[in-house]
Amino acid sequence: MQLYPASSNAPEKPDPWSIRGKSYDLSKRGIIMGIINTTPDSFSDGGLFESSEAAIQRAIELENEGASIIDFGGESTRPGAEKVSVKEELNRILPVVEKFVEIRSPKTLISIDTSKAEVAEAGLAAGADIINDVTGFSDPAMRKVAAESKCGIVIMHMAGNPRTMQISPNYSNVTAEVITFLNEQIALCESEGISRERIIVDPGIGFGKSLEHNLELIRSIPQITKIKRPLLIGASRKTFIGKILENDDINEREWPTVALTSYCREQGATLFRVHSVKQNLDAMLMTEAIIN
Repeated sequence: MQLYPASSNAPEKPDPWSIRGKSYDLSKRGIIMGIINTTPDSFSDGGLFESSEAAIQRAIELENEGASIIDFGGESTRPGAEKVSVKEELNRILPVVEKFVEIRSPKTLISIDTSKAEVAEAGLAAGADIINDVTGFSDPAMRKVAAESKCGIVIMHMAGNPRTMQISPNYSNVTAEVITFLNEQIALCESEGISRERIIVDPGIGFGKSLEHNLELIRSIPQITKIKRPLLIGASRKTFIGKILENDDINEREWPTVALTSYCREQGATLFRVHSVKQNLDAMLMTEAIIN
């Protein structure tokens, strides 16, 4: 039985992802990335994990629930969020990463969610494995840090910055523009010494996109997979879900997030950045049992 017809709309299987010299084949089994924001102002969990103890405990919980990657962030990227200094971001994130490196399972990877080269460099030195940059490695200094390591990197698309990105986002063709940006950033990174095998891509759901843009990108996942790099989706609990449900309660967005994980996995996405690991892992595994 062939689940997908042989057509241009069928998703492409991604090539392997290389992290610190180890290859990860995501062609049949996806990965769940658990979110930990050590911030006072993140949209969903701001203030919950500001202390190192709370953040480490949460990391252990997410790991036990099945997260293959723990993504630590020290600066909120919600719409309208203010920038923080390098010093403040390092104070929030570095003690947590240093401690978690000592106690994590050898199979668990650590990601640093930052757009600052200094923070990424310190995180890698502390033992992190991945740089997750919402600015898509637009900063030459960030590309230099990545080029000098063997870490995995996440190139994400964002229009503008967190302070301006949701002020009338506009595209002629959102899917085409996002794909063009991702391809251009991959080529730029390759030209500066970052091998293509180390790169995954993220269309940036909710980052400078309207409700319609987000839905269009989700519908277009099979097109984005033509890049042949593993595709990460970060839609967990985001505002567009609340708009569809006509409900502002963030706690009501969990099961719609699970539905998105299942749908996006079927369409060819292979990594999912989520707040609640177990439910999304179960949905992903069930979907994989069907499509594989």
